[in-house]
Amino acid sequence: MERKPLGRSGYEVSAIGLGCVTFGREIDEDASYRLLDYAMEKGITLFDTAEIYGGAQSRLDRAEYLGFDEVREVAHEVSSSERVLGRWLKSQGSRKDVVITTKFLVSRLEGSITQMLEASLERLNTDYVDIFELHAPDPSIPIDEIIAEMSGLVDAGLTRVIGCSNHTGAQLREALDVSASHGYARFEVTQPLYNLAIPDAEEDLFPLCESEGIAVTPYSPLAAGFLSGKYTQDRSQYPKGSRFDILPDHADIYFSDRSFRIIDKLRSRSEELGTPMVNLAMAWVISHPTVAAALIGARTTAHIDNALEAYEVGMEAGLRADLAE
Repeated sequence: MERKPLGRSGYEVSAIGLGCVTFGREIDEDASYRLLDYAMEKGITLFDTAEIYGGAQSRLDRAEYLGFDEVREVAHEVSSSERVLGRWLKSQGSRKDVVITTKFLVSRLEGSITQMLEASLERLNTDYVDIFELHAPDPSIPIDEIIAEMSGLVDAGLTRVIGCSNHTGAQLREALDVSASHGYARFEVTQPLYNLAIPDAEEDLFPLCESEGIAVTPYSPLAAGFLSGKYTQDRSQYPKGSRFDILPDHADIYFSDRSFRIIDKLRSRSEELGTPMVNLAMAWVISHPTVAAALIGARTTAHIDNALEAYEVGMEAGLRADLAE
């Protein structure tokens, strides 16, 4: 698989990254190992996790901080995603072949950001991560204080680069200005929500990233499964066990007249081209020139295969523009 430069970080990563949010949340450790082994076999080198991903107390914390209860949990340990990934890394015997991202939420700080990263490193069985990201903006602590401490983590060798997730262009611009004015390490990677149903990042975030050489690694390219076409506007008819059945608030994000027009167009083009809707939706994200790597959440190797097929097929500019209208 093609390797792309990760902004100015010095890294090159696979065009598809594996989001490890499902580990301990929707699949057990054995299934997680199979996914990781398969991803490596297929040339995927970027793995994304976060301390809030996983079972046990993490489930209770997400219910408190994010407002929903994740009932699919299969693990019984805190931060199971990092722990499962860490045990797999230890079993591999080689850390240098993969690029690891983990993330933290300011709202979950009980000590310092440094202590939070050190706890993640222990769970991940490594003495550094490649990318350490602020999971979401939080006004409770000034951004200059956050970046000052994150920059110190780069200096200490605990992370190679720092980044952010769920930031708008304006929020990223503010962070870059803080780094420039104080001589701090800057955010080199940003991880936005980006897909056909919610393409907002193209408006202000992508142009900034292009001009500043910041890597974009978007998540949820299939809009939490919405772009598979299995949902209708009838909110009482969610497929049993689907993301929207378990987390009905997802409908508030994705259910709009525009989104269902996108679904209709995707279905039409899928039938014309003989290409699955999910592959078209994935290819639409991967084919944006600003995207360094698209992060996929997978439960089976078939989900990885779908992403790989989308990558191989690609998407020409005319079709890409047509789907977005």
